[in-house]
Amino acid sequence: MKIYVILISLLLVRVFGDSEISAKAMPDVHVVSISKAFDNGEHNAFTDLCRFNDKIYLTFRTCPDGHMVFPSSSILVLSSVDGQTWEQVHSFSVENRDTRDPHFLVFQNKLFVFTGTWLCKNDDPGGETRDLNQHLGYCVWTSNGTNWNGPEMLEGTYGHYIWRAATYNGNAYLCGRRKHEFREMPRNDESQRITESAMLESDDGIIWKKAALFQEHNGDETAFLFKSDGTVLAVARRGTANAELCRSKPPYQEWQRKDLCCYVGGPLLAEWNDHYIVGGRKMTADGLKTTVLYWLVDDQLHECLQFPSGGDNSYPGFVKLDENRALVSYYSSHEKDENGDSITAIYVAVLEMQE
Repeated sequence: MKIYVILISLLLVRVFGDSEISAKAMPDVHVVSISKAFDNGEHNAFTDLCRFNDKIYLTFRTCPDGHMVFPSSSILVLSSVDGQTWEQVHSFSVENRDTRDPHFLVFQNKLFVFTGTWLCKNDDPGGETRDLNQHLGYCVWTSNGTNWNGPEMLEGTYGHYIWRAATYNGNAYLCGRRKHEFREMPRNDESQRITESAMLESDDGIIWKKAALFQEHNGDETAFLFKSDGTVLAVARRGTANAELCRSKPPYQEWQRKDLCCYVGGPLLAEWNDHYIVGGRKMTADGLKTTVLYWLVDDQLHECLQFPSGGDNSYPGFVKLDENRALVSYYSSHEKDENGDSITAIYVAVLEMQE
């Protein structure tokens, strides 16, 4: 009996000790600086960051008519050598379509920018009757950061709202949410419930096919991260419900899912040294919205940083500068112009990590 008690005690010490080690292993991170990277008086939103060759790239949507669905929207691409001073290097739009949620992918020695687009009807400029079944992905790409190709339609994405992309073993992967069997129905709670999320796969970044279905209900924005053995980790938004952590191994037909116990809007998932970082919009208990970062430890989120933000905000991008510093981009409408009106601008924060 004594031996059993000792063994149980050692086991408890080990279990709780590991938990404490995990908690202590979460580094301290603080904001070194925050700068407004872009503000042209329009609605600027939905950011992403990446490094390509010797520069850092920032992309986002800008629209003179606001957040909703308008054919006047366009995607801007900026570059920087230091993450502080930005220069516009490309912009594009798609005729009769609203461009939004741009995301980068470095693939086959090219820098791709993917965007989902809503069909804009002439009699519905605000997109009140928009239909997910008419959604279509587009991309532009460059080999040198100067000369750009496209926009080109992404084959296989019609009816899919595409989102973040990632690569593994020579293939590219996209999140594409769609209605089950592309059902025709009004936008309502049932329509949201039957929205599913597919993992789309491509060997050239242009032509896509379904690789897996990883959410059968309430599919939404999802960020993928592939590990060296091919295991994919994903943070998946679920509308305004709690986000999910999804995990699968090749060939990605069986998925494990875990409730992350909080809502994450516009999720980011990235690796910083040996740590996983998650970013997105948080809704506070009093109904306010803000942009935050979390450490993902033992399949749980631990908030580590909140950015100056409010109102319409979030959709962060991340790029590592060195072992201890990183950049995070996001958009927010917490500031006002000289007339007291809210502006929706793009911000870039320099972070420093101390382990």
